[in-house]
Amino acid sequence: MTGADAAARLLVHGLDSSEQAAKAASFDAVLQHAPAGARFWWVPGRLEVFGKHTDYAGGRTLVSALPRGFAVAAARRTDDTIAVVDARSGERVALAPEALDATIAGWGNYVQTAARRLTRNFAAARAGADIVFASDLAQAAGMSSSSALIVSMATVLVRLRFIDRTDRWRQNIRSALDAAGYFACIENGMSFGTLEGDRGVGTHGGSEDHAAMLAGTAGHLSAFAFTPMRRIGCTPLAPGWAFVIAPSGVAAEKTGAARGLYNRLSEGARRLLALWNDAEPRASSLAAALSSSEDAVARLRSVIAQSDVNGWPPDALERRLDHFLREDARVPAALHAFAAADAAALAELAGASQRDAEDLLDNQVPETIALARAARALGAIGACSFGAGFGGSVWALVERHMASSFASRWHPHAFVASPGPPLIEI
Repeated sequence: MTGADAAARLLVHGLDSSEQAAKAASFDAVLQHAPAGARFWWVPGRLEVFGKHTDYAGGRTLVSALPRGFAVAAARRTDDTIAVVDARSGERVALAPEALDATIAGWGNYVQTAARRLTRNFAAARAGADIVFASDLAQAAGMSSSSALIVSMATVLVRLRFIDRTDRWRQNIRSALDAAGYFACIENGMSFGTLEGDRGVGTHGGSEDHAAMLAGTAGHLSAFAFTPMRRIGCTPLAPGWAFVIAPSGVAAEKTGAARGLYNRLSEGARRLLALWNDAEPRASSLAAALSSSEDAVARLRSVIAQSDVNGWPPDALERRLDHFLREDARVPAALHAFAAADAAALAELAGASQRDAEDLLDNQVPETIALARAARALGAIGACSFGAGFGGSVWALVERHMASSFASRWHPHAFVASPGPPLIEI
């Protein structure tokens, strides 16, 4: 197989032809280091259109797979060592079984996290692997490069160790959405079914990234709801439209400086649910609590007004609740607007989502705010930041015929991004 062969396969699965050369280059880079008898995978990044910080609270999101991501090659070893090479940088990580609990910095932490969790959940499946990857996905830019790496490593080890043939896997994982949920739990450390959790990578995130990567549809936007994860809708992107993505240049490392800020937003949702569960019939998620009756929101607001939560005064809890309610409600509205190609509605929804991220979530930086405003000034239908925040990227929805020229005028590193295919084995 050549890089061109792999890229051609991705075109068959729905990758936009404008990305063909870049994908061929990624697989060519991987092939230079690929072990004998290697198998090959494509794992995309994630575009979050609506649904900022809603998934881990049981809310809804509108997402797609990006046309950029990880080209991966891997082969089973005869020993238990997991050896991974970044084909572009040349950086290497090698993990022996006794090193799975050691402290590893950088992208090696994600390799270690996936290997440790799978070894603990499936103790009998311990074969090693030689793995090579090449990514054209910007790191710490809100496009879920970290989750894509977790998914890449977990997928490779599940397949090469034949974990997906075990009874324990089949009892817990029955669909692509189940696999997405489990891989998200590898990252955040939570248990999944009977598969016990551990410390994860240290972030308390949800599973929208993994849903887009494993269960998205090429050329489409997919809406998911969570806790439990389920697909609630899917619509093609109008043929005359395209997304353009611009990285802000402000890195948002979820395992670095931004982790505490990111986890505080997750904590706010957990605090709201805890207040509800202390005062009302227990709910499994904030979304479930708020949908339990017509007056559930008013009842929770009454509880918030009387609350005394360390680090979370009532006004902060009210803002976190307001953001969740508004952003969650935008997902079905946006799904309908995309299906109807309603540009005016999408412009309003995107503008409101951006304002709420700035005013209620308080997770924006000057660069993302300026990028969204510049996109609208250049004629975008709508523009909005996405991802965990505190840096990251901004999407702009534009007329397809002007997408390339818009990208060059908007930002030197902007690129056109039609929704791509989910994870596939080449």
